Amino acid sequence: MVIGVLTLELAIDGAMSLKDKRRAIRGLKDRLAHRHNISIAETDYLDEHRRSEIGIAMVSNDARFVESCLSKIVDEARRARGASLVDFSIEVL
Repeated sequence: MVIGVLTLELAIDGAMSLKDKRRAIRGLKDRLAHRHNISIAETDYLDEHRRSEIGIAMVSNDARFVESCLSKIVDEARRARGASLVDFSIEVL
């Protein structure tokens, strides 16, 4: 069993309140969860309205498949409207 963990650090463009941030993050989380078989949650910076960290987990039996899927998710996060990718890390266990 292979477990892949992806951490995305995002800057939320134009968010003036936590409500604006949550709207942008919810949209990104919903799109990623719909397109990929992943578990996803906001994991840090919950009280900051211009910054967010999202944790993503994926389980498979093939490490290359997990890395490939998580890399595709990073590419999608780079293109996301309303949020800018600041940093990311991929860990395969």
